[in-house]
Amino acid sequence: MNQLSPDSYQPKKYVRIENPDWVKNATIYQVNTRQFSAEGSFKEVEKQLPRLRKLGIDIIWLMPIHPIGAVNRKGNLGSPYSVQDYKKVNTEFGTEADLRSLVQAVHSHGMYIILDWVANHSSWDNALAAEHPEWYAKARNGKFRSTPWRDYDDIIEFDYSQPELRKYMTEALKYWVREFNIDGFRCDVASFVPVDFWENARAELDAIKPVFMLAEAEDKELHRKAFDATYNWTLWNHLHQIARGRSSAKTLAEAYLAEHVSIFPKEGIRLNFIDNHDKNAWEGTTEANFGPALKSATVFTLLMDGMPMVYNGQEAGLNRSLKFFDKDPIDWQVHQNADLYTTLFHLKHQNQALWNGRHGGGMVRIMNDRPDEVISFVREKNGDKVLAFFNLSGNEVQVNFETSYDTGIYNDLFSDMQVEVSDRLRLQMKPWDFLVLHN
Repeated sequence: MNQLSPDSYQPKKYVRIENPDWVKNATIYQVNTRQFSAEGSFKEVEKQLPRLRKLGIDIIWLMPIHPIGAVNRKGNLGSPYSVQDYKKVNTEFGTEADLRSLVQAVHSHGMYIILDWVANHSSWDNALAAEHPEWYAKARNGKFRSTPWRDYDDIIEFDYSQPELRKYMTEALKYWVREFNIDGFRCDVASFVPVDFWENARAELDAIKPVFMLAEAEDKELHRKAFDATYNWTLWNHLHQIARGRSSAKTLAEAYLAEHVSIFPKEGIRLNFIDNHDKNAWEGTTEANFGPALKSATVFTLLMDGMPMVYNGQEAGLNRSLKFFDKDPIDWQVHQNADLYTTLFHLKHQNQALWNGRHGGGMVRIMNDRPDEVISFVREKNGDKVLAFFNLSGNEVQVNFETSYDTGIYNDLFSDMQVEVSDRLRLQMKPWDFLVLHN
């Protein structure tokens, strides 16, 4: 009979990678370079770095910077996700020297920069299609094909059973870290690419320097040895349904938060957002998606366990869907959203309860007597504490909260007034109202 070792009963770490230290309380900002300015250039992004740093941004994410395929191109300028050359810069945005200057400027402002990476597919006229046709997936007729069941006619999909493709793509990732000092990657449709490819690529990248890897996917397994962060599509969906009157705070708590705190590893950072390029382009504006619930949903997203993201223009109240395949610059204006983000991100940087992954406090429920409409929680870490109360409904409600574990004097984040919390906190909350308290 085999004897089990005592170690067989010891808990084992699920996540085997270490996040770079600078990720612990970081925020992220997505730049659609084409639409970021009338010029649509790296130079114009560089000019705005002081403003973004003041906003509280730590990581700049550039949408794909590579040349765009001409064959089967959509619109006049094409999709940035139809990559023609993985080791070149799209001249629409500037030169390699311009990109190097931007990277250096980002670092000089105490920020970090990641590139959008499209490993799943290339454009039809990427040279790899002619040089290595065996690296691509084939349809039943033996010809190249796009991603099945998707309207992606401007791209063709790779076949990751080919070891030489894996080597090429890994070396291409390393090229940008080695030669341009890039700090990591946001990886498009990451779960469409085998996880063992990502795990090996992460190891080879970390051998150059510690990198931050963000997956456009929700798969838990991606956190194990490949990605620091994954998309939180599910949180967006729940908040959207609540805003439309099709769901409730109770459903958010029991169908999402319960699973989040129980299933996802604490080291696995979730990317929380109200908008991104996909939502904006294909599903409408934040105003259209969230209506009067928008501010409440935004604040909830930024206080939620995970890394908060801003899509360029949100801070200026972006109120239209930007064109995806043609030029359509953002209308920049002074907007209250900028102050909202600045206030929340300052708290995030200073209060460890809101830090990312294992560095921050977990989501602990504060019980209340209106669970269908109201969700309330506390996050706490190393003596820092944040209490959050949200009326996620269009009804005015009077709510009693069980706060016996959290009594004390706190600061109201948005009024800067002191609030005393006793064993039973009672609030009269207007539709979509919220209260954020911190010590």
